[in-house]
Order: sequence, then structure tokens, then C-alpha cells
Amino acid sequence: MSIVCEIAFAAPRFSEAACSDEDAPLQWHDLPDLESLDLYTPAAASGADPYVDDGPAPACLALLAFPSFEALDRAAHHARFKTGLRVLGTDVLTCTAMQRSEHAVAGTERPAPLTASFSYVVRYHRPVEDEAVFVRHYLDTHPSLLARLPRIRNVLCYVPLAWRHPAGISVADYMLGNEVIFDHSEDFNAAMASPLRHELRAHFRQFPPFSGRNTHYPMERRRFFP
Repeated sequence: MSIVCEIAFAAPRFSEAACSDEDAPLQWHDLPDLESLDLYTPAAASGADPYVDDGPAPACLALLAFPSFEALDRAAHHARFKTGLRVLGTDVLTCTAMQRSEHAVAGTERPAPLTASFSYVVRYHRPVEDEAVFVRHYLDTHPSLLARLPRIRNVLCYVPLAWRHPAGISVADYMLGNEVIFDHSEDFNAAMASPLRHELRAHFRQFPPFSGRNTHYPMERRRFFP
């Protein structure tokens, strides 16, 4: 497990491809204890999920991973952290700390390294009747189904932590997140056309009660560090 800080940008500073600009992520490379830096932009291919279409994804997501909550908090006070925010985007929507867990896909014994680039970024938003019950039920039952999707490479889950950036940036209203990763959009579309996608939807309908949004965004992930 690792601790990640997800930063959502409403609009990139340089251009539509600003999150892929080589100079912007370099601002964060020297942050103490930074384990990895992944940047996400909306996928060119919209994806073919038969059940949902949540419209445009955030212009950019930055996920910075650290070995501990304390390491994230120290990094957030670092001058380089603020510089990275300023260089990468003009409008920071949210800055949210989460615990990330990785799950092995079917037929493997342990999670694979994050090398595939097509990510389906899913977030469950509050309110919920009983958040602890919902999260526990989801983590106990849903990742094992996701892990059986055809051609899937990685399954990630995210649980938000009680933390706010020292500059007072808004925190996303997540109660839970997941991410399923594929090599290409074609592989994702094949998974969405499989019988297991319908099984997943049936399982979704059995979740504990919640009334918040459930968002799904096809995105391209690019790792800049290490």
C-alpha cells in the first residue's frame, strides 16, 4: 500500500497537452520521499462502457505517491510542491489524500508493476448511508470481480484520508475510488463487451445504500517518476 495525493486540475496552463509537458512534472521530482508521479489526461478514445457515460474527464489528474501519511504531509509543505501546482495548472480543483491498495489480477499471485497506460478512473462520491460499511463491503467483494476482466493489467483501490493541503485547497468528496488499467483502449472496450461487465453491474446493484455520484473517466496515464 502507499499514500497518494490526487490533484485535479480544471484547465491546463500551457495547452490541452500541458500535463504531458516534460518540464512541469520536473518541479516535483525533488520532493522528499516521493515514490512515484503519474499524470492522467482524458483518453482520446472515449471508451465503450455500456452502462455509464459521465461526460468530460478532469483536464488533468496528478497522483503523487509517498511511503506514509507523514511523508505526504512533509512534502506538501515543501516549496517545490507549491511550485509544481503553479506551473502545471491555472485552476486546482481538489487536492485529496488517499490510501492506495493494489490487487492481483486473475491468474497471478501478486500485483503487476504499473506499466500499462489506459486507466478507467472511477470515484464514488458522498453522501452514503454508512460509509464504513460501504467501503468494507466494496473492498471485500468487488476487486476480485474486477480482476477477472479480460485483458486487465492492474486493479487499484483508493480510500480517502482525513487531510487537507496546508494552503486550504478543497478536498474531493470521495468515499472510495478504483482504477482498472489496460494496455490500450481496444483492450478496455473488449472487457466492457464481455459478460463480466454485466456481472459487475449486477454486483453494483447489491452495494450498501448510497446516494452520491459514481463517476467513470477513461484516461491516459503517464509515469514521470521514477
